[in-house]
Amino acid sequence: MKIFDYLEKYDHEQLVFCHDRETGLKAIIAIHDTTLGPALGGTRIWNYESEEDAIIDALRLSRGMTYKNAAAGLNLGGGKTVIIGDASKIKSEELFRVFGRYVEGLSGRYITAEDMNTTTQDMAYVNDETDYVVGLEGKSGDPSPVTAFGVFRGIQSAVDEVYGSDDLTGKAVAVQGLGAVGYNVCKHLHEAGAKLYVTDIRKESIERVVNEMDAIAVAPDEIYKVDCDIFVPCAMGAVINDFTVDQLKCKIVAGSANNQLAEEKHGDTLMEKGILYIPDFVINSGGVINVYEEMKGYNKERAMARASTIYDSIKKLIEISKRENISTNKAAERMAEERIEKIGRAKTIYLK
Repeated sequence: MKIFDYLEKYDHEQLVFCHDRETGLKAIIAIHDTTLGPALGGTRIWNYESEEDAIIDALRLSRGMTYKNAAAGLNLGGGKTVIIGDASKIKSEELFRVFGRYVEGLSGRYITAEDMNTTTQDMAYVNDETDYVVGLEGKSGDPSPVTAFGVFRGIQSAVDEVYGSDDLTGKAVAVQGLGAVGYNVCKHLHEAGAKLYVTDIRKESIERVVNEMDAIAVAPDEIYKVDCDIFVPCAMGAVINDFTVDQLKCKIVAGSANNQLAEEKHGDTLMEKGILYIPDFVINSGGVINVYEEMKGYNKERAMARASTIYDSIKKLIEISKRENISTNKAAERMAEERIEKIGRAKTIYLK
């Protein structure tokens, strides 16, 4: 892998490697763009097959955060950290405190938060060494309820576009992934009168939603084939791929999972099939909205109100998609890029 070629291709600003022999820390901090403000993005732990895989993931995810933050109207750039290793074996107070020292060394260019396989307690250890961390217990805390509410509002917006009303009564919804966000999305959908078809790799997660919300359980490989109005992916990324895209029997794809499209071409495929795709980095931005509010002095009602505006953001990107006859994922990127360009021009004014 030619790292500088990759950085140039996607216009990344900085890549930081962090190592500590005593704790076993092997971390990569990627900063994509800081035009709008400091780079914000969570820290995830994953046992990558190779160091190159970890680097690519950090770069890809940091770029996604730039677009997510810009599309959400936040004064933040995009960044991400990946820590290489088995979370069940390497996590310790010392490791996160050493990592916090590295974050502190960036002097505010990068702000971290929890992500896959990290917790608010882990971030508390990071916070012992730096103030450049958000999503802390006692402040904004767990972002999943706000993320889920934003996803629900996004689904309503998409349903209004396709069916002429955002009423979800009687709508068939297939939900993939019933973790903290997926479960809360199901609660909103159930309360709105939707009929749920659900799956997860954990049997107990399925049983919980089936028992509480009268949902119908579906095998993981069968969820794509459910005859439904809306498919809601809330698990891992790349679930819309060459194998699954032709199995879909829905009118809308809208969920919280990051990087749902395996390749950009799959956005075009969904468009050709007449399926409205709501890009993940727009619909799942409630979490980053939540931690952004923490930076301003946290107020939950204000965070929820801001997450509710995801409904309007989706209307805007659909309008761009129609006007320019491009897929919604390209329209969402354009919407984010336009904001970065406009604010970037404003920042050319010299300040002493």
